[in-house]
Amino acid sequence: MTATRTPTATVTLVRWTAGPRAGDTLDVDALAHEAGLHPDLVRRFVDLGLLTPVSGTDGAPRFPRDAAALLASAARLRRDLGVGYAGAVLACELLARIDQLEARLRRYEPRDERPRS
Repeated sequence: MTATRTPTATVTLVRWTAGPRAGDTLDVDALAHEAGLHPDLVRRFVDLGLLTPVSGTDGAPRFPRDAAALLASAARLRRDLGVGYAGAVLACELLARIDQLEARLRRYEPRDERPRS
């Protein structure tokens, strides 16, 4: 009895995702689109110090993708509460600082393992 060989095939799978990844940076126009704002409003918030470019040039700055959420928050403060531009920037900075402090506090708080009734 002779053994017959079965041919084998090698398959290479490639994962491809469309669009920018989470770590990618965006220019002003793309960032404005992500935040649902006009690019001029984004530039105004940048001039006020709400965002700092992470790369690019002075004429073509690049921002982290997650900056869109911060821009949208500042725009909502202006629209919904009537806060001025500088006030919206200050409020966003204070809210970010509160988040940081709460995260630090959670690290040092003892965990209560008792069941709640």
